[in-house]
Formats: sequence, structure tokens, C-alpha cells
Amino acid sequence: MSLTRRMALSALPFAALPLAAQAQTQAFPDRNLRYIVPFPPAGLTDIMARLVAQRLSDTWNRPVVVENRAGGNALIGADAAAKSPPDGHTLLAITMTHTVNVSLFPNAPYNLMRDFAPVSVLGSLPLVVVVNANNPARTLAELMEQARSRTMNGGSSGNGSPPHLGLELFRQASRAGTNITHVPYRGGAPSVTDLAGGNLDLIVSNLPECLGQIQGGRLRALATTGTERHRLIPDVPTVAEAGAPELTMTNWTAVLTNAAVPAPVFAEISRATQGAIQHADTRRRAEEGGFDVLGWDPDRSKGFMAQEVDRWAQLVREANIRVDA
Repeated sequence: MSLTRRMALSALPFAALPLAAQAQTQAFPDRNLRYIVPFPPAGLTDIMARLVAQRLSDTWNRPVVVENRAGGNALIGADAAAKSPPDGHTLLAITMTHTVNVSLFPNAPYNLMRDFAPVSVLGSLPLVVVVNANNPARTLAELMEQARSRTMNGGSSGNGSPPHLGLELFRQASRAGTNITHVPYRGGAPSVTDLAGGNLDLIVSNLPECLGQIQGGRLRALATTGTERHRLIPDVPTVAEAGAPELTMTNWTAVLTNAAVPAPVFAEISRATQGAIQHADTRRRAEEGGFDVLGWDPDRSKGFMAQEVDRWAQLVREANIRVDA
């Protein structure tokens, strides 16, 4: 065999790689997809997932079925996604909760940053420092002064939840120490109801969960935790404007895939997801629900998630947060 022929034959596998990748992408998806939401239906994460899933279904002409697998502090659904075949046909919705879980559950059956690949951080929501309308505090500074001078009960949607982390940031910023007793509830709505009923002193609440009570005059919003004022409550200052920038935080939702999904398939999922979240109707409906639409690319999303893991690990240690507390 001539040298020229041997060189040509040896190059064939490399020349075939782009064609193989192209064929793999063209074959995806070849069946229905599932979008695992590790929370109950009708929650914030579920709402965003269903908006994106519908648009992905339209793009791929394949059903993208939202599957709610709640329980275990959102571990059960994430574990199911981690154990799914790495072919791109399973997506996972996550929130800030999953980056906190890295510290709360060091023996979790999966590794968030190793076993998953972020497709996009889709959107975020601020939290709101709220009190009963009868509370004399009119500003965040006045509430912090209360926290230093008397005992208070602060509610949340559960141990390790974003509102719990927000409450612990408030405790640190106000230097209230043991004056604040954390009262965990099973979800945000019951804590908001108890605050409106006068059974709690404050909550750092997800905006959609307390918005109706704020607009109805039963709760008073003192500050939002976002970097900018929120369009739904534009008269409420940010925590930075109120003098406590260390309280800045957002709850957010992202979509992930198994980390072993082939690169061409992952690229197609990323492309379609960007189209889904940036679609005018999706943006409008997400913003009506209180979301700030982000649609970050995979690299930015991964970097952000790593920062969140580190930030909340520090707070979990400092506040000695335990899921069985």
C-alpha cells in the first residue's frame, strides 16, 4: 500500500467525526423527554419549567413532559435525574435550594457540580423583608433595631430554604443573635398567613408568595433583596438602598442535564433552551409571575452555581443550619 493511501485511510476516522456528531444531533430527540421538577406542582420552579417545556415541545415536535418528584428537600428528583441515561432526554429543574443542599447533605447520592451540566440559569426572583402592617417599623433599619432590642419570631418555608437563608442573613446584618427564633413551616404560604395573622414578627419571603398580602395592605414590605427595585413593588427600596447590602440575594431556577450527555446533544439542548426562554410569550408570562428572565449560557450558569455553593456553605457553617433543626 502506498504511503499516500495509508495516510488517506488513517485520516478517515477523524474526517468522520463531524459527520457522526451531526448525525447524533439530527437524531435528537428521538422520543419523548421528561423535565423533572423536584418540587410540588404550581410552585415557582414548576411554573417556569412548564413554560420552557412547552416551548421546547414546539421546537422539537416532541412532548417534553414535566414530572414532579418532590420530597427529601428536593434530593429525590435530583437523584432520579442523576441516575437517568445520559442521552439528553431527561432535564432537571433546580433552584438555589440545590446549592444549599451541597452543604446540608454532604452524603447526598449525587454530586451537583460533578454529575450535572448546567444548561441555563433561566430566571430569578428577589425575596422581600416583610412585617405585619401593624408593626411600627417603617424601614429596614427600624426593624433591625427591633431585632436588637427584643425577641422576635421569624418564619420561613422550611429549614435550609431560601427564606431561611434570608432570615439568617438578616440576623447577621442586624446583630440580633438569639433574639430571633426561626420558625420553619411546610411551605411559604402558611408562614405568610401566620405573619398576616400576627403570629410572626417577620419573614424574608419569596415575592410571589407575599405579593397579594402586600397589595392587600395586610403586610408591609420594607426592602427587596435584589440588586434593583422590582417592577411589581417599585416603591420598595432594595436592601442596599436601605443600608444592608449584605442581605442581597435572589432565588433562581435553572435547567440541567446529566454531565455525560454527548457534546452535540448538549449543544442542541442549549440552543433550544435559549430560544425557549427568550421567546416573547415565555418572557411575558414569566415576568408576569415575578421572574426576571436571565437565560444565561452554560459557562456563566456553571460559574454562578459554583459561587452560590461557596456562599451558602459559609452561611450554613456560621449559622449552624441543620435540616433537622
